[in-house]
Amino acid sequence: MPPDHLSERDVCTKFITPAIERAGWDVLTQIREEVRLTDGEVLVRGRLVARGKSKRADYVLYLKAGVPLAVIEAKDAAHSVGAGMQQALEYAAMLGVPFAFSSNGSGFLFHDGTGASSKVESMLKLDELPKPDDLWRRYCDWKKLSGEAARIVTQHYYTDASGKSPRYYQSQAINGVVEAVVKGQNRILLVMATGTGKTYTAFQIIWRLWKASVRSGFCSLRTAIS
Repeated sequence: MPPDHLSERDVCTKFITPAIERAGWDVLTQIREEVRLTDGEVLVRGRLVARGKSKRADYVLYLKAGVPLAVIEAKDAAHSVGAGMQQALEYAAMLGVPFAFSSNGSGFLFHDGTGASSKVESMLKLDELPKPDDLWRRYCDWKKLSGEAARIVTQHYYTDASGKSPRYYQSQAINGVVEAVVKGQNRILLVMATGTGKTYTAFQIIWRLWKASVRSGFCSLRTAIS
């Protein structure tokens, strides 16, 4: 049990990150920390404009870049193991993933939103964090992906020297459309608000399907302003 005086950052550095690495997650390609999801709500009061609190996930675990699987929220050692679960669930919903974890460094509270487990939430020791292949298998079962479909949905995103990557909602839209295509849906309407990157999102979808050699069965993708 970590001493109560340890801060959240201490808990992350000394307990949570080592536990993630011991479970086989690659620190360079599968783990991101302090992942910014939103810049915060724009608050307007008369002529005054300010931003609310931004939303950042302490950890996001990925199968590979662009394919998130789980969120981990950390709390300092004075909090309970599950104190960060509500935040973790909120961020997991934003990313479109079914797995959420909360930890204070003494273990993990694991939420499995796939409906396949006998218990939705369970307590895990630090050395019981699921491995990447385990969560990916559960994710594929949840999404009903197998064989060729699983290969296509893990196709790399387009990247260039600018280092630009999709925002969380763009990734969710891109992954959702690609998953729909591999399941045989051939007419898809993608609705996004003005200024949210419809062209960039559509380009990434086309790029991933093209690189995965998907040549047929994809008849029409339309983007609409909401």
